[in-house]
Amino acid sequence: MEKLTRNLLLALLVFISNTAAAQLNKDEKKIIEYINAHLKESEDLLIESVNINSGTLNVDGVKKVGAVYRKVLDQIGFETEWVVLPDSLKRAGHLVATVRGKQGKKLFLIGHLDTVFELDMAFAPYTKLNDSTATGQGVNDMKGGNVIMIGALKALYELGLLKNTQIVAYFTGDEESSGSPHDVARQDFIERAKTSDISLGFESAQGLNTVVVARRGASGWKLNVEAKTGHSQGIFSESAGYGAIYEAARVINEFRTQLTNEKYLTFNAGLISGGSEIKVDPSGTRVEAIGKINIISPAAYVAGDLRFLSEAQRDKAREKMRLIVGQSLNGTKSSISFSDGLPAMEPTEGNYSLVKIMDGISKDMGIGSTLAGDPGSRGAGDISDIAKYVDALDGLGASGGGAHKPGETINLKEFPILIQRAAIMIYRLTRKHDEVK
Repeated sequence: MEKLTRNLLLALLVFISNTAAAQLNKDEKKIIEYINAHLKESEDLLIESVNINSGTLNVDGVKKVGAVYRKVLDQIGFETEWVVLPDSLKRAGHLVATVRGKQGKKLFLIGHLDTVFELDMAFAPYTKLNDSTATGQGVNDMKGGNVIMIGALKALYELGLLKNTQIVAYFTGDEESSGSPHDVARQDFIERAKTSDISLGFESAQGLNTVVVARRGASGWKLNVEAKTGHSQGIFSESAGYGAIYEAARVINEFRTQLTNEKYLTFNAGLISGGSEIKVDPSGTRVEAIGKINIISPAAYVAGDLRFLSEAQRDKAREKMRLIVGQSLNGTKSSISFSDGLPAMEPTEGNYSLVKIMDGISKDMGIGSTLAGDPGSRGAGDISDIAKYVDALDGLGASGGGAHKPGETINLKEFPILIQRAAIMIYRLTRKHDEVK
């Protein structure tokens, strides 16, 4: 049965190859033929890396996955190195692989070695569920994407098509939970990206026909309220005021009524507490509160996040939130502070121009059109840190479902096609225009 399934898959790949034959040049036809012929090597690499637990905090596991990829990248002509982070960050570090040349666009390719599945969680090895689906920790996010990138680069190398190109393949070790401070964890990543023209991210794909031109940024906010206290019988009076809890409720309700309808903007109150006495942990994620029902609360605390599609949208929302906070109820005083997280990957003209190139490749391959997905549908990722410096496209990795959940899956039928498309995209971007015709 397994042999029959493999034969059917190969037949599908041959059909796609034949359909595309009239649209692809001779190098691109060879790329597809090579990837089809060496598909098992990519599958084996995927299985090997999925079967290593590499939760972000499992430093040894992250390094082991990096070593697996590094061995392959060394074999295909890349100069590899391990970027060591300060011990205070408590993270494994990053794998960087480089080829240097002057032909075509300078590319910055992004993957990550870590997953959300830590050592104290039940381990789920690579398991093939049927002829089109497999499951396992990180099989989709993003070991499948890593292997798609490496499989594409290997095909180009073996066909002599990496010569004189400038490519940096950067695999972070802490995408799911970056070391803090974030700017230290991403300093090397950002500096190398600035030397490139285009960045391609291999985070999870949304099928064959959608790519990512934008990812929303994320930041945090904290609301602190002080108020007069006293016996509850005086609540709402001129002398006693409204108390801290009512003021906190006013503020977050005004956030809801005044900011809800703006497209791509979301805000969440994730933690709230109030009482006669509150103690907020330095991390801002844990609060102890003491209070009595007959005492007007003198203190309240709320923490939440703010997600946005551009810095301008973020700044406008923050200003509106400050204005709301400043209109305190009688007997209360509120203050709000903001903390930056990951920036937005804005939907720029340059990003949309890359969609046009990808769309042309998809059509030439005979797999239909490729369009830009909803700019507000994806959260922040590594590519967000560098999107302001280069044209960028994300979502070129593995397709499937259930990312960050037990039972995460990969679509095995689309897997080889995505390797082919990534390879041709890299090929076309690193050629002179007349060489692609």
